[in-house]
Amino acid sequence: MKTTNEIIIIDLEATCWENDRIPIGQKVDIIEIGICRLNRTTQAISDKQSIYVIPERSKISKFCIELTGITPQLIEEKGIYFEEACEKIRDEYHSAQLTWAGFGNFDKEQVMEQCDDLGIENPFSEHYINVMHQFKNYNGLHKMMGLKRALKFLNMNFEGHHHSGADDAYNAAKILRETLR
Repeated sequence: MKTTNEIIIIDLEATCWENDRIPIGQKVDIIEIGICRLNRTTQAISDKQSIYVIPERSKISKFCIELTGITPQLIEEKGIYFEEACEKIRDEYHSAQLTWAGFGNFDKEQVMEQCDDLGIENPFSEHYINVMHQFKNYNGLHKMMGLKRALKFLNMNFEGHHHSGADDAYNAAKILRETLR
């Protein structure tokens, strides 16, 4: 697979419910796109931000608020529609030409599903790195592990708050940087 010098790393937070019980008539919606950029030459991680997204197919549950800290009020104040978020990523990160990555396949699959469902052009290229698999293969492991455990395995500290999209993307970028050396 072609890997560009700059890689966009994302981490999504999405509407969720206790025991994964999606209410009838609702679908999982992205409510935060955490994003940053990794420069393979300089090893710098930059342009970290949270893009809050207005859910169009679901409501934010109490469980979701407790897990992510994302409230309907926060979305009302800072949220933009998913289509606008995709345009912002395309414009600010030039994402269509770059390799992109996420910790696992959920992020890739959710972006693709939501773009398809809403009839929106995917802002990312076809070149995706699953950081979880990259980490597993780099370390010769037989089992997957979560983001926090993977950082600990590499003697790195988790920076920020878990289930903050921007912080999780940044921490995934640290793992990816290590595995690409």
